[in-house]
Amino acid sequence: MSSPRRTAAGRIVGVGDLPDTGPVSRDLPVPARALAIAAHPDDAEFGCGATLAKWAAAGCRAYLLVCTDGSKGTWGEGDDAAALVSTRRAEQRRAAEVLGVEAVDFLDWPDGELESGLAQRRQVCEAIRRVQPDVVLGHDPWRRYRLHPDHRHAGWLLTDGVVAARDPKFFEDLGLAPHRPDAVLLWEADQPNHVEEVARTTEAKLTALLAHRSQYRSTLGIEDDEDLGEATARVRNRLERQFEAHGALAGVAAGEAFHLISDV
Repeated sequence: MSSPRRTAAGRIVGVGDLPDTGPVSRDLPVPARALAIAAHPDDAEFGCGATLAKWAAAGCRAYLLVCTDGSKGTWGEGDDAAALVSTRRAEQRRAAEVLGVEAVDFLDWPDGELESGLAQRRQVCEAIRRVQPDVVLGHDPWRRYRLHPDHRHAGWLLTDGVVAARDPKFFEDLGLAPHRPDAVLLWEADQPNHVEEVARTTEAKLTALLAHRSQYRSTLGIEDDEDLGEATARVRNRLERQFEAHGALAGVAAGEAFHLISDV
């Protein structure tokens, strides 16, 4: 199934173009704890916002780890980077509150300069061992033609961090017990094999995305001089098409699609 890609007019998370994705599972048991690992503020909302909201409403303790400081997330050449970092932190916390996320941590690596090195892997390992999530969610590093380096590196940090967190000889100096999640869910996957049904939390995802006001123009396609009601309706329409396309993979009306790795 083919689906729209991100354009200057706004982003829709695709579900992949490969002709045979194989069987698709549905709806993991609600985890006691979940950790989403995102490259930038707002990435988790795009990738798994409705799923996090669904789980949190059902009693899951959801956490978010943001790898970069978001300092380059603007099309304004004269914008102050330090002010943007502060703004994006506040927006992320507001969005997380909408979704029911319990806490947000920021690694604060410079936007656009994230690397999947040992120092960063150690930080992700520490977060996984500290939170002890049943499910870890994040960027799929194997997505074809992924342009943004931070998304690629955040995906590798998730997968490499999961391996490090589960095996006791990695980063022993952290003084934290090893932890093996039950599952990994990767968003924006070329080969989705799992769908979370999210009909009751689609509005929460939209509201969380709208909390990122600094990103209206660059990621939501909302111009400064637009009527906000009309612009919001346009964003809602795009999300509804995304939910429908993702849900169709598993025969549900609204879904978020992932590649599920259960052999962690």
